[in-house]
Amino acid sequence: MESLGRRSALGVATTSTLALALPTAASRAAGKSEPVEPRAGSWKTWVVRSGAELSPLASPDAAATGREITQLKELTGKRDAAAKDLIAWWDTGAPSYRWHEIALAETLRANMGGAPAARLLALVHVAIYDAMVATWASKYAHGRKRPSEVDATLSTVLPNPPSPSYPSGHAAAAGAAAAVLSYVFPDRAQMFAQKAEEAGRSRMLGGVNYPSDVAAGFDLGRRVAALVIERGKADGSDAKWTGTVPSGADKWFGTNPLGPAFGTWKTWILSSPGEFRPGPPLPHDSSERGAELAELRNFKRTPKTNSEALFWEAAVGGPRGHQYWSNHLGRLHFEYGLNGNSPRAARAYAIWSVVYYDVQIACWEAKYIYWDIRPMQLDPEIKPLFNTPNHPSYPSAGATIWTAAAVILGHLFPRDAAALSALADEGGQSRIAAGIHYRSDVVAGNAMGRAVAGKMIERARDDGAS
Repeated sequence: MESLGRRSALGVATTSTLALALPTAASRAAGKSEPVEPRAGSWKTWVVRSGAELSPLASPDAAATGREITQLKELTGKRDAAAKDLIAWWDTGAPSYRWHEIALAETLRANMGGAPAARLLALVHVAIYDAMVATWASKYAHGRKRPSEVDATLSTVLPNPPSPSYPSGHAAAAGAAAAVLSYVFPDRAQMFAQKAEEAGRSRMLGGVNYPSDVAAGFDLGRRVAALVIERGKADGSDAKWTGTVPSGADKWFGTNPLGPAFGTWKTWILSSPGEFRPGPPLPHDSSERGAELAELRNFKRTPKTNSEALFWEAAVGGPRGHQYWSNHLGRLHFEYGLNGNSPRAARAYAIWSVVYYDVQIACWEAKYIYWDIRPMQLDPEIKPLFNTPNHPSYPSAGATIWTAAAVILGHLFPRDAAALSALADEGGQSRIAAGIHYRSDVVAGNAMGRAVAGKMIERARDDGAS
């Protein structure tokens, strides 16, 4: 089961570009924590003009702080087992991690996959990231001390994060995420609002934030979310396809093709969905296409190749692809220490989510430009291992999306880059083993995935966080 092991485990390699997120040896030896990302408020944003744009007014004065500490003492004095569970749940991982899990659960509940799920995740994480940058700009502008730093008699169950108290980052993330999720799933708005309230309350119960920190964080997050929602309403995702399936010996044929309008949706980093469109597929009657068909007809399937093909189709393909790569993202965010660095975790989730969305839009744009015929449609002697997805062949969606996901995760978490790349390669090859793609579909998909991820890497290197 070597390949299954490689799916969960992973490699050793280069020096991490995330080293700035981790404590230095000197600070550990001294028993001190360095301030968390004091310059994060100047990082490049997506929808707000700058981190300082939405900065709340001056933090409460000493008199107001005293009254709030009294409130916190009353609140923390009622801390029971349920409250401690709530504190622990919201303090596990960075805020992006918890809200990603909530968003992911909603996509699975709604049977939402592919481009619609990727769109949701990008909207949520852009909102959280911009809110976190704005929060950090305010934190270090106001420099408010944590409650127990002002009054040491306040009972806390969490260590004070090494960053100023005002506004609350957990509340900012909650305000942003809950608003965006409510926009996409309006029937679930009450539940998202309840989750947001719990996130903010957990920080007060833990003794690490004042009520005014939480209120300011909620307000800031919601203001960012309003800008993200405005963009979402204008991204073309409500477009209805009114075209027809073209005819021809080299064209895919069938009914109700999946997502022919996806390729028209607005992208985040690409100048247009077709920026990295590959050249045309091989002619259906060419010798090169004939060789590809022969490879598929003559492919010797084994239990191993069947297992891999079925894994990448059933566990990673279709509506659960974003869940598979999300599991790697969540695991790596803990392994690299980002669970204690809210801005850098938010950046990682936003970068990955935007790439995961843009690459799908780019892939679908190419698919429906060319409408390339599937192998088993061109040669009935080819018997796929499972039902062929109901959309054109070129380029391979699996190879395109999985390559982009692996490349961008490898950039963010470089010790694991080689292992992640091997996973994506296995996934792409599995589409040939399954008989659902020509080799040139996979080659073109790999190139497109690397190109989309590469453009994001260029942006990330210039966003002020490196």
